[in-house]
Amino acid sequence: MSERLRCVVDQLAIRPGERVLEIGCGQGVAATMVCQLLSTGTLTAIDRSTKMVEAATRRNAPYVASGKAEFLIASLEDMNLGDRRFDLVFAVRVGLFHRDPDRAHALVQPWLAPGGRVCTFFDTPARSARTGR
Repeated sequence: MSERLRCVVDQLAIRPGERVLEIGCGQGVAATMVCQLLSTGTLTAIDRSTKMVEAATRRNAPYVASGKAEFLIASLEDMNLGDRRFDLVFAVRVGLFHRDPDRAHALVQPWLAPGGRVCTFFDTPARSARTGR
């Protein structure tokens, strides 16, 4: 497993019952680490790439089968999650959060539960830009 992603997940301070949304899940490595920390919580992860979502789904097949995780093909700009709300939204190296953080945060705002938080990481965790709006 990636040490960089392990550091990111550690910084998220995930609570066992949280509803988590990962933007840009890639191959699902961080998703695996998040699911290991959840007991009653769930993870929804999105990525624009069909190939990455397929890889993440395979990597996390037991969590998908148990209903703890789901992986969706979508971009932040076009995702439709209905009335779902999340306690934590996180993204690692997702360009929009770096290029236009105000727009990115506005796009995730409808998905945040009251008191929810957004954490974004752009580089190695020791030098990451983390925001908690």
